[in-house]
Amino acid sequence: MPPSKDQNNIWLAQPSGTCCLKGNLHEGISRGRFIMVAGVETYIVEPKKSNANSHILLYFPDVWGMFPNGLLVMDAFADSGYIVLGLDYFRGDPVWKHRRDRHDRSNPEFDYEAWKKKHMSFADEAVPRWVNEVKSLYGQTSTKYACVGYCFGAPYVCNELAKNTVSAGAFAHPAFLKDAHFSKITKPLLLSCSVEDHTFPLEARQVALDILEVGQKTYQLQLFSGVSHGFALRGNMENPYERYVKEQSLKAIIEWFDFWLSQ
Repeated sequence: MPPSKDQNNIWLAQPSGTCCLKGNLHEGISRGRFIMVAGVETYIVEPKKSNANSHILLYFPDVWGMFPNGLLVMDAFADSGYIVLGLDYFRGDPVWKHRRDRHDRSNPEFDYEAWKKKHMSFADEAVPRWVNEVKSLYGQTSTKYACVGYCFGAPYVCNELAKNTVSAGAFAHPAFLKDAHFSKITKPLLLSCSVEDHTFPLEARQVALDILEVGQKTYQLQLFSGVSHGFALRGNMENPYERYVKEQSLKAIIEWFDFWLSQ
């Protein structure tokens, strides 16, 4: 699928589609809690005192929102030393409440496109003030910040990388990205991607890499074959390779943050 144009901007990572609705729930019990930050329900999980690094990780969820897999991934980041906060910009209305997967048509009145438009409008407004409130409530003079986003959350990572908020960012299987998201970043970006991805196919991915290279941006591409969109959050953990890919994506993102926040 070639990049498409919208309002004179080129879509590189396409808006999320029905393939974003498939996935598997992972086993485990999350250990964080929910609080309100800037009027938005927020999951917070803190590291153990023995390995706390005093840094904060901002988490921007995919269309499944605050579901078990995402909470467990946030817990894993906290286990690596970070205070992790993730906002529910879907306000208790994740996509799985309407469709269990891309084949589910039990709710024929559900308008997926309208759902995306509504929640993106809110997220565009809420994320900047939420980030500022997180910094005000939890940041110290010495605190450094990183941010990670999955699918729907990818543009918010790039937005923060264009500011002076975070030291580094990462996204996995991104959606809703235009050329400007890549050209405007000023901080290091890790791209965790699959070879086959309906939202970020080869041609668009190469355009994004060209923009990063021409702009002399600092970036790293992690690319997996044999998996598809959603691999970093919703893979089948009973499949050894899908488990490996999910774990390698998480490991690479943590190591990326550990390096750049140590500089």
